[in-house]
Amino acid sequence: MKNSEQLYKAISERILILDGAMGTMLQRYKFEEEDYRGERFKNWEHPVKGNNDLLSLTQPQAIEEVHRKYLEAGADILETNTFSGTTIAMADYHMEELVYELNYESAKIARKVCDEFTAQNPDKPRFVAGSIGPTNRTASLSPDVNDPGYRAITFEELRVAYKQQCEALLDGGSDILLVETIFDTLNAKAALFAIDELQDERNIKIPIMVSGTITDASGRTLSGQTAEAFLISVSHLNLLSVGFNCALGADQLTPYLETLAHNSEFYVSAYPNAGLPNAFGKYDETPEDMARQIKEYVEKGLINIIGGCCGTTPDHIKAISDLVAQYPPRKTKEFV
Repeated sequence: MKNSEQLYKAISERILILDGAMGTMLQRYKFEEEDYRGERFKNWEHPVKGNNDLLSLTQPQAIEEVHRKYLEAGADILETNTFSGTTIAMADYHMEELVYELNYESAKIARKVCDEFTAQNPDKPRFVAGSIGPTNRTASLSPDVNDPGYRAITFEELRVAYKQQCEALLDGGSDILLVETIFDTLNAKAALFAIDELQDERNIKIPIMVSGTITDASGRTLSGQTAEAFLISVSHLNLLSVGFNCALGADQLTPYLETLAHNSEFYVSAYPNAGLPNAFGKYDETPEDMARQIKEYVEKGLINIIGGCCGTTPDHIKAISDLVAQYPPRKTKEFV
């Protein structure tokens, strides 16, 4: 991985900034069904509105524009527009055969913009993180309350799907693979297994970010793990970072980041939502409010990578970037 050395150097020197929400920004374009379809898919037999990954093919200029705004706001790491880029998730739109292309083209768009910004300021290299979402199926939980032993997906099916996605993300130019919004750690283990296979097959070391999601005040993931149990479950690989994103706002996330920071030798990441959604599903937290809450993270020395999830915008990322520039990154511990 040609940019790995730069990445590890940068993360040892300062807190790195991850971008904010892609979906929040795309909503501003008010794309309708025909915009999602573009010319290429105008006769597609199934509805495609809402398939944001498809926009990398049909509205690439919008994806590039969002990426550019986040880099201008101070982001060091861009996530590819591939949160649903597996055959499992794309089955909702009957677009399984497009998976390789979607991931490859999404990575290429992010790579292009990152390279432009790095060329302008070589002292602040920008990196592409291939986004790998959780899929809409879970390997640990039954979707049928009357049949708790039933599973809608197998570990092997997940491994195959994730591997295809990861190959395309790497081929398109990703520096990092980011397994994110993990609500079922068994799904994540399938992704990590696939990534490890690729490391062996390609004889490369891939920087891997792992980010779980605490779903409510119980402090557990959807499949029932505490923050510490989640950490233990994913610590078998040599990760770049472990952290949490989504579901909670910045203030609610603090105790779980403390658990990671005090128990892990990996770098720690966080990208919370802009607060909790209101009655209309919108996020009201201002950039200033969010930065004020994240100040606790840096004062306590909890994080190495910080960004934003649902509801965050370039303004949120700029406020966070300006704040954390004044603080050193968390020091990683060497555990015996």
